[in-house]
Amino acid sequence: MSMVDKVVSSTETEVSPKAQRRRFTAAEKLRILGEADAGAGRKGAIGALLRREGLYSSLLSTWRRQRDAGQLGSKPRRRGPAATTPDPRDRIIVELERRAVHAEARADRAERLVDLQKKLAELLGIHLPEPENGKTR
Repeated sequence: MSMVDKVVSSTETEVSPKAQRRRFTAAEKLRILGEADAGAGRKGAIGALLRREGLYSSLLSTWRRQRDAGQLGSKPRRRGPAATTPDPRDRIIVELERRAVHAEARADRAERLVDLQKKLAELLGIHLPEPENGKTR
């Protein structure tokens, strides 16, 4: 046996390098459940079916629950939380909150500028007229 033959024979294995989870179609599940239901009266028939198919009995229980709930004939459900459509009012609320924060920042800046102008007028001795609306701070 040459070196090439050894390499070829060592790469030809029956076991895949990475394990793959078995997936069963709805038709396969229904076929296996039908065989299990047909063999329910005979002693050892379900055990033989499970060994032949390489299954656990808990999987049959799960599939029976799915069949009874009507989930085997339909499309599989998508995983994760159900998608919700965004409410258009939420977008308006976010926009109004953004505008309110912006307006508060501008008002605060304007008040600080007025205070600065008052202090500067005091330092320079300039007399400022009273506000027209009568409000003073």
